[in-house]
Amino acid sequence: MTERNMAKALEEAKRVVGLIEAETLTEEEKKAIIQDSIKNFNENVNPGWLEYRKSVSTDSAFVEWEDEGDVFRDVYGTEFIDCLGGFGIYACGHGNPEIKKTVRAQLDRYCLHSQELVDPLRGYLANILAMCTPGDLQYSFFTNGGAEAIEMALKLARLATGGRWYISTTGAFHGKSMGAISMGGKAAYREDYIPMIQQVQHVKYGDAEATRVAIENLEIVGEKVAAIIVEPIQGEAGVQIPPDGYLKDLRKIADDHGVCLIFDEIQTGLSRTGTLWRCDYEDVCPDIMTFGKASSGGLVPITGIIARPWTYEESGVGTGCKGKMFDNPWILGSPTFGGNPLACAAFIATLKYMLENDIPKMSKEKGDYYMAGLKKLQDKYPTVLTTFRGSGMLICMEFPTDEIGHNVTKELFAQNVMTAGTLVNAQTVRIEPPITQSYETIDKVLAALDVALEKTKAAYNL
Repeated sequence: MTERNMAKALEEAKRVVGLIEAETLTEEEKKAIIQDSIKNFNENVNPGWLEYRKSVSTDSAFVEWEDEGDVFRDVYGTEFIDCLGGFGIYACGHGNPEIKKTVRAQLDRYCLHSQELVDPLRGYLANILAMCTPGDLQYSFFTNGGAEAIEMALKLARLATGGRWYISTTGAFHGKSMGAISMGGKAAYREDYIPMIQQVQHVKYGDAEATRVAIENLEIVGEKVAAIIVEPIQGEAGVQIPPDGYLKDLRKIADDHGVCLIFDEIQTGLSRTGTLWRCDYEDVCPDIMTFGKASSGGLVPITGIIARPWTYEESGVGTGCKGKMFDNPWILGSPTFGGNPLACAAFIATLKYMLENDIPKMSKEKGDYYMAGLKKLQDKYPTVLTTFRGSGMLICMEFPTDEIGHNVTKELFAQNVMTAGTLVNAQTVRIEPPITQSYETIDKVLAALDVALEKTKAAYNL
């Protein structure tokens, strides 16, 4: 246990600030950072974290220190090709210089807001989002993390409809706060926290009729549903792509029953799947949409929701008080750092970069290139790479067992290619790199995967 010691804390803070500000590190400093990181994670963060990270390496001494473009580097300057992308953060690459330029300019002006005066960047960002999101989505609410955005969506749905029940899906992942995890469809994340929000029913993902039946059954017994919440593609469940027409069917069901339709686009949105938003694929507009991951260009965290006007105008129906959102603009929430100027500047610059460079088209074309390469590898190693699927640059490989998938990721990491499994299981392994990843780098990844699959085939006698 660390004893309280202000003088020692100040001394350590000075040392760490010196490491951060140093242009170069000495060999002694590099070794110290590695040793400090292992000790600090074990004693002050989470003792299980380093063991978990061994899914890619049996050596815990790889300490991330800097990044650029397609890669990140450890303290010794060793480059790793990023095929995980922070689970979708780095759509525009690591340290995108165009986005960073805007963030630096805002950093030199002011970073946070007074909370009382009008901060213009939040308004500018909300206006731009209204222009580039589907249908009549109009009102934005900005938060800091994905789970917080989900919480706001769930709360707004209750305010807007007066309903209390939610329909979610098996295999879903919406975050780990209590409301968000209640919507989740994976026991590993839920069972330790039960009971949670009780008024949630889970139905099979991709089965619109099961959703309709669940709502109708609740209505028969006098219960009102607030929202259907769904990922347009399930990411953490292993890139599960629903049948065509699924989103349109959910839209009709929501309309028929006066229910909010929430699309969780935190991972699928902002170009990841080959369109700016995945719901664009079926030309469907939700009532509430969450966004995150790629929002800030990989620089400053910002997430949030955008909603149709009726959800704000009708809020308070359940209490008999229309327009509650306008009477009490803080009823949904008031996160201190949500929508701060620095984060908004990053998001605006990210949207500018995506639209100028047609990142959605880039995502589709490079995703198709990856898929063609994976098809050749599956033909070559059918007993190892059993199947693969994806849309744009959200791709999943599937292996016979968790152990075999784990071995493939380790063999990739040995060749300085970083990826990981899904839902704490490596039977399915994601390829979710920066969308700006070069074709040359993609070829390197596919070549490394060829080696990893060959070695795994031999190791497990497949």
